[in-house]
Amino acid sequence: MDTKELIKRIEVNPKILSGKPVIRGTRIPVELILDMLAEEVPTAEILKEYPNLAKEDIRAALAYASASLKSEEIRLSA
Repeated sequence: MDTKELIKRIEVNPKILSGKPVIRGTRIPVELILDMLAEEVPTAEILKEYPNLAKEDIRAALAYASASLKSEEIRLSA
């Protein structure tokens, strides 16, 4: 599955968690998945804790974060 297809698994809806990006069809925020990965929680454990997630959803969270950072503009003060 390519990046564009993965990102389609992410939903941003102002009626769900105040518009935070979530895995489509859930209320599981992308940031929660990223935090767990940053804490070195194994993918298998994330999937066990959130059985309605698929491995592709975890990959989608990473792809979404990467795409978000690519479009972010950073301004350095002089």
